[in-house]
Amino acid sequence: MIDLRRREFITLLGGVVAAWPLAARAQQREPMRRVGVLMTRAPDDPYGRVVFAAFMQGLQERGWTVDRNLRIDIRWGGGDSDHYRTYAAELVALAPDVILAATTTPVRAVLQVTRSVPIVFANATDPVAGGLVASLAHPGGSVTGFSARELGFGAKWLELLKEVAPRISRVAVFRDSTTTGGVGQFAAIQTAAPALGVELTPIDLRDADEIGRAVAAFAGQPNGGLIMIAAARADVHRKLVIALAAKHRLPAVYPLRIYAADGGLLSYGPDPTDQWRRAAGYIDRILKGEKPADLPVQAPTKYELVINLKSAKALGIEVPPTLLARADEVIE
Repeated sequence: MIDLRRREFITLLGGVVAAWPLAARAQQREPMRRVGVLMTRAPDDPYGRVVFAAFMQGLQERGWTVDRNLRIDIRWGGGDSDHYRTYAAELVALAPDVILAATTTPVRAVLQVTRSVPIVFANATDPVAGGLVASLAHPGGSVTGFSARELGFGAKWLELLKEVAPRISRVAVFRDSTTTGGVGQFAAIQTAAPALGVELTPIDLRDADEIGRAVAAFAGQPNGGLIMIAAARADVHRKLVIALAAKHRLPAVYPLRIYAADGGLLSYGPDPTDQWRRAAGYIDRILKGEKPADLPVQAPTKYELVINLKSAKALGIEVPPTLLARADEVIE
């Protein structure tokens, strides 16, 4: 009887000892954190997929893994303001620890729902004038992130357009007049235009048919060119504008590499994958306890000039060797 009891006790003790590592592992399991992501693009947009992948890579480099210690809830706005408002409410309802919002408009949509959930933007033009932060150095609220570019950047697009097509004297500028960034970028181009001998024609990025009519009317006179400013609405009409530029044989400068990859003549702007990867760094710091108010808004650190020689040939343009030498990428 004693031996039987001893065997039962040993068996029971063995089971308890065997369970200790499992219990210890359960206690050591990392807490699950939740991140909401509000994109400006459609879910099938390749650019959106690329920058989101860069963001996820940045998180993984900092030790965050989906389904182990991180949950990601993503919504794709597709450039629609109504979608931003709907999805912002959905994401906030999921009680995230922090929300990544791509640009200014999605950030504003989230701010209409909450002022307490931390928000990081990946690519916002003039976040101070846009009301997202009190200042670049001291954001002061629940929002911080990475600026798209300086407003004076618009002048650089005009200079590049004149460099690649010196005869240009008229430039149609696609803009979003509903955003502070759109207004500011156009103002910078206006400031630079007189010195370069260029007359500007603004075209608002609203309806596709309206854009088509405006470009056709503009192309009726010689020596014209196009500039596409950086805006969520610009991305919605990206392929349309590139097709119109080719149809009417208008040299054009764009803000992102994807435009040149899709057939645009030339693009110049920040490397978006770098911006999104750096945004992951701020998400990481907030998840570890830092506050957006204490994280300064950071400017781009990498810019890229991309030239599409196939498009240049179709337009009858010989790209100056000096410009080719400065290019980060030449598409042939």
